[in-house]
Amino acid sequence: MIQQNFIKLYEHSFRENWELPCYTDYGENESYTYGQVAQEIAKLHLLFKHCSLRRGDKIAVIGKNNARWCIAYMAAITYGGIVVPILQDFHPNDVHHIVNHSESIFLFTSDAIWEHLEEERLTGLRGVFSLTDFRCLYQRDGETIQRFLKHLGEEMDANYPEGFRKEDIVYTDLSNDKVMLLNYTSGTTGFSKGVMLTGNNLAGNVTFGIRTELLKKGDKVLSFLPLAHAYGCAFDFLTATAVGTHVTLLGKVPSPKILMKAFDEVKPNLIITVPLVIEKIYKNVIQPIINKKSMKWALSIPLLDGQIYGQIRKKLIDALGGRFKEVIIGGAAMNPEVEEFFYRIKFPFTIGYGMTECAPLISYAPWDEFVPTSSGRVLDIMEARIYKENPDDKLGEIQVRGENVMTGYYKNPEATKEAFTEDGWLRTGDLGTLDEHGNLFIRGRSKTMILSSSGQNIFPEEIEARLSNMPFVMESLVIERNKKLVALVYADYETLDSLGLNNPENLKTIMDENLKNLNNSVASYEKVAKYNFIRQNSKKHLKGALKGTYTILLPWINMLQNIHIEEKTLCPPKKYKKKLAFGEQHI
Repeated sequence: MIQQNFIKLYEHSFRENWELPCYTDYGENESYTYGQVAQEIAKLHLLFKHCSLRRGDKIAVIGKNNARWCIAYMAAITYGGIVVPILQDFHPNDVHHIVNHSESIFLFTSDAIWEHLEEERLTGLRGVFSLTDFRCLYQRDGETIQRFLKHLGEEMDANYPEGFRKEDIVYTDLSNDKVMLLNYTSGTTGFSKGVMLTGNNLAGNVTFGIRTELLKKGDKVLSFLPLAHAYGCAFDFLTATAVGTHVTLLGKVPSPKILMKAFDEVKPNLIITVPLVIEKIYKNVIQPIINKKSMKWALSIPLLDGQIYGQIRKKLIDALGGRFKEVIIGGAAMNPEVEEFFYRIKFPFTIGYGMTECAPLISYAPWDEFVPTSSGRVLDIMEARIYKENPDDKLGEIQVRGENVMTGYYKNPEATKEAFTEDGWLRTGDLGTLDEHGNLFIRGRSKTMILSSSGQNIFPEEIEARLSNMPFVMESLVIERNKKLVALVYADYETLDSLGLNNPENLKTIMDENLKNLNNSVASYEKVAKYNFIRQNSKKHLKGALKGTYTILLPWINMLQNIHIEEKTLCPPKKYKKKLAFGEQHI
């Protein structure tokens, strides 16, 4: 059990950092100090008390990243409730399902999302509140929420006659073994699972971030990954708030102009991101330059190559704000070629490993201790083992246990039982190895592994990584059909359009060449027999059905295409003329 009480971490932080900036909505006149956040939490606690909320009652939150999202989350946790964060991109039917399945009685939501929900299908809700100004959008018949909110100022005066002070911050006494968070892996009925995370699971992640000094008092972060996901939430929000970091919440699907400006203004001390961002930097910006004949020649000269790599590294760092100590990459496997290059130029990045069921962290190493091709070291509060059905197998399933591991899935004992071994280890579903220093090396997903007709294990992720790094390929998915490998390809139609190449004949010529090169680079049993294009106007990209939705990624890709590398420099162009249409990007 983690010694520090999760709730008391925030009671201490709000007192200790009373005058420091806490949450800022980027581009808006909405900013709170730690003291102001504590006061807003106190107001919500009075509301909860008026409505006789009990410890363990569920409070759902859905909307864009903004200060009031964070305040609602904190208010729920510090009152003793169970918070249910919901990804804002879920279909209304999925939101209905999660709110009902979780038995949430309060819902904090954006006005736009509420317009698409049907209150008659949310039978358990007693009240709905706007994330714009906390006004009551709906109250169940018989409730007196709206009347209470009209007199909230008077209630605050009565409860805090000398004004709300840091000494008034006293949160509930709730042990770390209590469930404090339900995080749903998806929204689809029949497939969604509510991961039950305790205060101990959350404290395990946050206190690890504190003692390794990922963030410190007075640091700055730019939060652009969805806070409804465990990854961004654990570090951009929970760890940051626990230590006195200033969190700037981007709060919108970012355009290249907004992102570049935000990084320049915020200058974050830590960047939490996903592999696709780094991979697109390499593929669209760096690779075309280093493949030039003149650059290849220059890079072959021992002393000159170091200078060139140093220039590339510096410009990349400057483009991302210039003050971060490292970039932490997680959420999916990193392309090996890209990882090798960024390691070679000594770019300060590291790759971690985790899952929602561990809130999320399992392994991490600081960038200057990171072992290439690994996913970091297993945390000191976690254990990992490699389970092999056959002792002679080179790979086995990664299984973990420790402080961060969930208690199970909400109201789903069958799924919970399936997730754990008989002796209590969590099955991750990932295949890999573990070295003597505790470094994890992930090879692929056991659930996606394909067994060839000759008995060879095929890991489609490895083939996809190669294919997706080839010209004019945006995404790819390798599947098995009739005992043959088939690649489903979503082409980079935007680039093809800009070059006047987007027609069936050119597409076929390009992909025929890509397929030939791909098959020349893989083992005989890994060769892809054919490919199929996904239509350009398809709203469902390849991996959305398998790996979830990240609406944040497409603008990132477009932003990175806006950075031009010359042979001696790397900088944004003076003007950004190209009009971009931003939508969903699935991974």
